[in-house]
Amino acid sequence: MNGQSAILGVVLVTLFGFAALGAWHARGRIDSVEDFISARDSAGTPTLTATVVASSMGAWILFSPAEAGAAFGGVTAVVGYAVGSALPLACYSWLGPRIRQLIPEGHSLTEYAHARYGRVMYVYVLVVSVAYMSVFLAAEFTGIALVMERLAGVPGWQTATLVGVTVLSYTAYGGLRASMMTDRLQTLVVLPLLFVGVAVALDALGGPTAAATSVAATRPELLSLGYLPGLEFGAYVAVAILGAELLNQAWWQRVYAGRDDRTVARSFRLAAVCVVPMVLLVGLFGPVAAGRGLVADPADASVALFLVVERALPAWATLVFALLALLLVTSSADTLFNAIASVVTADLPRLVNVPTDRLTAVARLFTGVVAAVAIFVGAQGYSVLTLFLLADLLAAATFGPLLLGLYSERAGSLGVLAASALGLAVGLAFFPPARAALPTVGLPAPSFFVSFLAAAGVSCGLAALSTRVGDDSYDLDRLAQTVRRFDDEPQTVTDGGRKARSRPTDVDERT
Repeated sequence: MNGQSAILGVVLVTLFGFAALGAWHARGRIDSVEDFISARDSAGTPTLTATVVASSMGAWILFSPAEAGAAFGGVTAVVGYAVGSALPLACYSWLGPRIRQLIPEGHSLTEYAHARYGRVMYVYVLVVSVAYMSVFLAAEFTGIALVMERLAGVPGWQTATLVGVTVLSYTAYGGLRASMMTDRLQTLVVLPLLFVGVAVALDALGGPTAAATSVAATRPELLSLGYLPGLEFGAYVAVAILGAELLNQAWWQRVYAGRDDRTVARSFRLAAVCVVPMVLLVGLFGPVAAGRGLVADPADASVALFLVVERALPAWATLVFALLALLLVTSSADTLFNAIASVVTADLPRLVNVPTDRLTAVARLFTGVVAAVAIFVGAQGYSVLTLFLLADLLAAATFGPLLLGLYSERAGSLGVLAASALGLAVGLAFFPPARAALPTVGLPAPSFFVSFLAAAGVSCGLAALSTRVGDDSYDLDRLAQTVRRFDDEPQTVTDGGRKARSRPTDVDERT
């Protein structure tokens, strides 16, 4: 009971502390909807790197990589997860500057989709992007609810509600600026806490050698780099994460929040490097749990890390992992609240007549609606990994055709939409959860590996082919003319029709 009370005390102090800091930092800085959703050109390399790391590493890191290692293929599955988590961030190191150059006054990927491809592709991308981010958010609340229920006996709905309402309080008030400020602090705490927690747990297991020996004695295939299920999982999860993250509005927001193109490129590269060891260290507890016979039921795989922690560490030491989970979920939840709200805010004036001076209020209201839905789903206790896979297939069939328009003037709306739809259809034909609703006669065996690679490969291949056979031609400089800021400040037109950005007046960072 004392241990549970300590965990609850740490949770309350941490949540209220970050809520107060986030609200304090944003006080007096949110003068317009531009300030709320973009924080344009305000973050230097340290802040941008920290917010990318914190936002990408949510509570899922304590569940999904270990679940992959325990149930989907051992060490190779964990390595695939680590590479897949870093790959999108590495891509943004060159994609981000391209976005800023072509659409200097933009806010969201859906704005780009509408300007580049028109209404039909825009609606499709809007649905896919919001669906993925909503699932990501629900998975975060699912993760923290599982942690607190296991470590402190707190019902899942109570944890999800407490965390959701507290994070919402400073996110709805301070927008992206509050989120980035708390992300920076959370990263400074999460990184050392994660490495210390892993080191303490390994020491309690007798060291890395003893932990590996216990796995080799009972489940040697989990340590084999040639284990086929692990290789397949690593390949398709890398494609799944890449597609989903390239359609994640959170990263488009941070592309615009960076002080300049060089800052964006450097920050995303540094974040990619940081992510790999984080996922590897946590994920390797999955094979350890399986090797020690702790994963007796398939449902236990999602909490493999905590099965090891409970066995190896004294009750007081679980505080480290409870705090770690809490910091991870707050850092990603506020990011996703902002991202979904910014998409809606950027697109709402296109659908209904909303005065610009009321857009900030609308964004805050919609942030609350998103939070309520995520809290409800998070309290249900679904598998974190399964939640992600349900949304990732849509993204895998969409990211290639969509982003092709940033580089090819010959990419047309009909061609990319058809490529995405056909890629999705092929992927669904092999997707195991979908096969329950499809006839079994005449179809090959379901496979996540084939499903994700086929969805991405077919959509990208057909999109590239459409640029060769169609007669579409789009002047990419038109993107800068079409997408404008909400406050409609006077802009200076430079070469190619691109508008020059003024230097930031924010004092968030000058380093």
